[in-house]
Amino acid sequence: MWRGLMVLAVLFGAAGAAHADVRYFCSADDKDVRFTLESAFADGGGHPLIHFRGALMLKDAGKTKNFAKRILESKDLTNRWSRDGDLRLEVFATEGAEGESESLDLAVIAGQHGKTSPNFSGTYALRVEGSTSFFVVEGKVSCGTK
Repeated sequence: MWRGLMVLAVLFGAAGAAHADVRYFCSADDKDVRFTLESAFADGGGHPLIHFRGALMLKDAGKTKNFAKRILESKDLTNRWSRDGDLRLEVFATEGAEGESESLDLAVIAGQHGKTSPNFSGTYALRVEGSTSFFVVEGKVSCGTK
């Protein structure tokens, strides 16, 4: 009897944990940039961030001193939105010594309002700006849910 109750408790607990968060992934690979992003948000009120990670590589490393290759972390995710088929992510980072510092701003807009799908597309905009550098590029991004 106890064994049966324990099995049921574990199954119900596992079922709740499996539905407790939403994971998104996005990637782009074009002539200017390659990046991947993965994020997870809790399903509850406010949808708090569980984790965020990514990697970014500019194909022309000479366009920036600090962001030719970059690992992205939760602290870099400054804005996010996921609701009713829309996904918005903004990553912002600064790097470098004073006088040579640069900022990176990557915005991803994907999905189709009112239509949820496990795979969807959108656009990205990337801007790297500093005292000696300026680089702006836009392109297409593919996203999905896990």
